[in-house]
Amino acid sequence: MTLTAPPAPADAAPTVRRRPAARRSSRVNGEQARFGYFFVSGYTLLLLAFGLIPTLYAIYLAFTRNGAFVGFDNFVRVFGDYRFLPAVAHVALYVIYWLVSLIVFVVILALVVHHVRVRWLGNTARFLFYIPGAIAGASSVLLWLFVLDPTVSPVSGLLKAMGFESLINVVAVGNLPVVFTVIAFWAGAGSWIVIMYGALNNISADIMEAARIDGAGAVQTAWHIQLPMLKKWISYMGIMSLAAGTQLFVEPKILAQATKNVVPEDYSLNQLAYLYAFRQGDFSGSAAISIILLVVALGLSTIFIFRGRLFDHD
Repeated sequence: MTLTAPPAPADAAPTVRRRPAARRSSRVNGEQARFGYFFVSGYTLLLLAFGLIPTLYAIYLAFTRNGAFVGFDNFVRVFGDYRFLPAVAHVALYVIYWLVSLIVFVVILALVVHHVRVRWLGNTARFLFYIPGAIAGASSVLLWLFVLDPTVSPVSGLLKAMGFESLINVVAVGNLPVVFTVIAFWAGAGSWIVIMYGALNNISADIMEAARIDGAGAVQTAWHIQLPMLKKWISYMGIMSLAAGTQLFVEPKILAQATKNVVPEDYSLNQLAYLYAFRQGDFSGSAAISIILLVVALGLSTIFIFRGRLFDHD
């Protein structure tokens, strides 16, 4: 009688063959994780050194004076300052103008550029949009000092037609939210147009083709397909631009120096915090203003995150 071994289970052979592949995959994943931790570590250290630790120190200063805990006394004192509410109004008006103009015109321009089918023309448009973003903030404001001065501006005819005869007329306090919005849009919109253009390219060609077959025009496609798919990117742009807008400092500071304080030195909240710290020696009051800005920015950013469903999976 010949004895034969029972047949092996059907899944035994594949299991043996997969073991080396599983070990290799595990090793590769481990190496990728280590490299990931290595690359993230630099950002984490910088975030701790220049983000989290200064924030914690500012919170400590905001609730103390000369090392003694004073509760909300510093905040009450700041709120009672006659300069505080005007500075809040200035920054709020500027941020509203800035965000609305940015969201509307950046999305429209990105859609227009994306709709251009001539390759060299689209590439040239994106390049021209991006150039102003390469100029540093202070340099940008200095450039605009000449553009806004009707006596030397290349658009002096337009400025005089609007009733402006001198730089002092142009940068009157009532005009500053619009002036700062124009400067900020010129300097920052180009990079966001390029980002939105990239997001538009990620929309499936099958979806766009289906819309075309269904007879949807350019406007209908943009409104019903492209804009909903850009929602997360628009929210991200809103958060980043809100953070930058509430930190208004360089533009009014340079204009104040150029116009011999026709633009007040306490125009924005950041300027007021600077005056508290370095003119009055009141670092606790300055920290209180910074914490107020942080809380407001976090609250508004939370609205953008949830309304735009920024972290939802598609």
